[in-house]
Amino acid sequence: MKTELRWKVKSVEPQEDYFLYVTFADGKQGLFDMKPYLDEGVFRELRDPMKFNAVRVCASSIAWDNEIDIAPETLYADCVSI
Repeated sequence: MKTELRWKVKSVEPQEDYFLYVTFADGKQGLFDMKPYLDEGVFRELRDPMKFNAVRVCASSIAWDNEIDIAPETLYADCVSI
């Protein structure tokens, strides 16, 4: 499988304490901790639980309103398999 296809996000579900449960095209599943990002630039908006919970799959990654997104390779690398 091409590397960029492996990173493709198939689904995302918001969890408590600013975690995201992410499933990738290659079958990897795990938790991504958003807390380290919440004090940085546009990510500050996501401290609002309603905004955080509005996460969705967009193209090959995830996104929120106001064009806030995370690079799929970052998600893949920092996602802790469970």
